[in-house]
Amino acid sequence: MFAITQEESSVYGPAFDENREAMLVFEPLVDRIDEANSAAARLLGYSRAALRAMPVSALHPDQRPALVVFTQAVLAKGQWWTHALTPRHGEGRTLRLEYAACTLAGEPARLLVTLYDLDERERRRVDREAEEHMRAGLPEWQRMERIFRDIERGNRLILRAAGEGIYGVNAEGVTTFVNPAAERMLGWRSADLVGKDMHATVHHTHAGGTHYPHHDCPIYAAFRDGAVHQVDGEVFWRKDGSCFPVEYTSTPIREGGQLLGAVIVFRDVSQRREAEDRLRSALAEVDSLRERLEQENAYLKEEIRSESHHQGIIGRSPAIEALLRQIDVVAGTDATVLVTGESGTGKELIARAIHEASRRRDRPLIRVNCAAIPRDLFESEFFGHAKGAFTGALRDRVGRFELADGGTLFLDEVGEIPLDLQGKLLRVLQERQFERVGEERTRAVDVRLIAATNRDLKEEVRRGRFREDLYFRLNVFPVASAPLRERREDVPLIAQHFLRAAARRLNRSDLRLTEADARRLARYDWPGNVRELENVIERAAILAERGRLRFDLPESRGSGLPQPAPERPADLGRPLTEEERRARARSEIEAALHLSGGRVFGAGGAAELLGLKPTTLRSRMKVLGIGPT
Repeated sequence: MFAITQEESSVYGPAFDENREAMLVFEPLVDRIDEANSAAARLLGYSRAALRAMPVSALHPDQRPALVVFTQAVLAKGQWWTHALTPRHGEGRTLRLEYAACTLAGEPARLLVTLYDLDERERRRVDREAEEHMRAGLPEWQRMERIFRDIERGNRLILRAAGEGIYGVNAEGVTTFVNPAAERMLGWRSADLVGKDMHATVHHTHAGGTHYPHHDCPIYAAFRDGAVHQVDGEVFWRKDGSCFPVEYTSTPIREGGQLLGAVIVFRDVSQRREAEDRLRSALAEVDSLRERLEQENAYLKEEIRSESHHQGIIGRSPAIEALLRQIDVVAGTDATVLVTGESGTGKELIARAIHEASRRRDRPLIRVNCAAIPRDLFESEFFGHAKGAFTGALRDRVGRFELADGGTLFLDEVGEIPLDLQGKLLRVLQERQFERVGEERTRAVDVRLIAATNRDLKEEVRRGRFREDLYFRLNVFPVASAPLRERREDVPLIAQHFLRAAARRLNRSDLRLTEADARRLARYDWPGNVRELENVIERAAILAERGRLRFDLPESRGSGLPQPAPERPADLGRPLTEEERRARARSEIEAALHLSGGRVFGAGGAAELLGLKPTTLRSRMKVLGIGPT
């Protein structure tokens, strides 16, 4: 231990100054290193004087947040530790340390911080394991030495009875004896092996076919370094040119302190390896099934939460009756269905009704929002990926096609799939086979497909934005979802359904939908359709006073129903022009953005207030030139 000079001694005494552990004293409130012992100076690469003149944050560049969290935790709890801080060594390199700190009594606030070198701790751990491994080999070494002494005395009975292969080599690697078990496993007679180079005969090549040099062989290392070598994961070669996996122990033989050679005991572990491979395969399959079930369960819980307010398709209009007849016709088949209609008309509800009426009802309905998938994650989302397939692929992932196996796959907003990715989807739909990203294994799936879009796919095909072959593959059985303005007689029924749900959520039993309310709701054109109606009902329920609903709803034109006088100047009492419609839409969107604080997505966002999907609202904002607020 280095002597501490009088100039270097500190007020904390010899227990601090001469401690073999690196120690610092921080004053966190003024960002100062109050004191450092000699061990800390050696570990950090600075003199004690330099450390005392250094701010704590200067020792931890770019780590001020982590430093503040650590010091605050120590001050709050009295003691704390962390691996998050990586101080800069005096030579510029980064150190891996453990910080353990406690508070010191008195004022100002000070922390006593002890630094432990994690790399040195790891080296000690490795050395300890190596020592334990060596000790574990001593019984085997002693057993082999006894066997060798018995051989020298002429007692060959043990060798002949042993089920393990045993042979000996001298210091030049020449075979001195081979027991019967080794003869059986290797296919050679003892007379053919004794006196020959054993490595060149049975250990010359790795399992992969590459040459195995003598100087790399642990068997020969045993009588060069005098240590016992236990090896698993190599092969021995038979006389017929085939190989088999072995585990073996090479034990050095000494006489008078001189290494004479080694005794090798080996086992054929083919059956064990096969069993391990089967177990690994079974575990991988179980893991895959477990992951799939977990994802299915999480997905279904999410779907139940998001769809629990739907009790079925509501309505008595001719449009709804025609729709229900179509569902009855197609549900009993596996035909692909294309559901078209405006945003908010319940296309997903139609897909769910088809699934629930089909033979696949006991398997999941898996929904994919094609508009929400980033281009570079399309294949992974649809088909899954193997671990390590790309940066960030930390584990195998089951894709939506595989999750829907045996059930129904619902492709919502299918018109949003980029053109260059549509061919990959078409191939899977035609062949019912796919490969995960980064995996060569082909997987077969049995999936019933339902697609939905609010776009005119025929027009998209004409403009070259949608593949014609994919369109025909999807449009086997088209189903149109009628907008609310074409089935106004259903509006009161749907509104009553949403009001009951809102009353349960708000714990309001006094909410009533009057006949006047129903007539007013039926007069409105509902550009946002059912989704807009649901939001209007919920807002009215929240604003209700003494059970009377308060609707903030403009009156619609052209419904054919009695309407009150328009609340606008007389010169506008005519159908709106396109410019006026755009102005009205712009005004509504800007008002919603103002109420939501500029938020488009999420609860209380502008999209929810308007009863639109966030992607639809974003599109309309772009067309109208409305930027984010």
